[in-house]
Amino acid sequence: MNDLICVGSVAGSYGVRGEVRIKSFCAVPEDIENYSPLTNEDGTDRFPLVLTRAIKNGFAARLGGIETKEQADAINGLRLYARRDQLPSLPDDEFYHTDLIGLEVYDTGGALLGSVKAVQNHGATDLLELHGPELKSTVLLPFTLEVVPTVDLDKGRIIADPPEGLL
Repeated sequence: MNDLICVGSVAGSYGVRGEVRIKSFCAVPEDIENYSPLTNEDGTDRFPLVLTRAIKNGFAARLGGIETKEQADAINGLRLYARRDQLPSLPDDEFYHTDLIGLEVYDTGGALLGSVKAVQNHGATDLLELHGPELKSTVLLPFTLEVVPTVDLDKGRIIADPPEGLL
C-alpha cells in the first residue's frame, strides 16, 4: 500500500494574490485542511494549506510558497497528497481508491476478468475501471456490495459478480 493518499488537487488560481482553487477528495471536504502540510505525488515538495473560503465546486486556499497568480497558474492540476498515518482509519467495508488500483479482479468462478486501472465516480457510485487481455474494451464495474462482494487487500484481489451482459 502506498504511504501517500491523494486528498485533493489544485483546480487553478483564484484571484490575483496567489490563492488557488482546491478540489477536495475527502469525505468531509473541509477536512483537507486538517492534513496540512500536503505534498506532491513523490513527496518532495510540501505545501502548508489554509482554506480561506468555500467557493463553487471547492475552496479558495493559500498554499505555502505560492504568492502570485502566475505561481498559482503554474501548479494548476497539481495533485495533493497526505500521509496515510494522518488520515482516519477506515471501516472494513471502505477503501482508499489508491488501494484498489492495480488489484486483480476475478469472477465468482475464479476466472481472471482484469485489473483495476482507475476508480471513477460520476455522482451515483464508484466505478472500477477494468482493463485486461480478455476484455475488448474498458469495463466500468459498479463498486457495490452486490457486484463486488469481496475485496482482499492482503491477497491483492477482488471477487466480483458482474451483472449479466456487462462483460
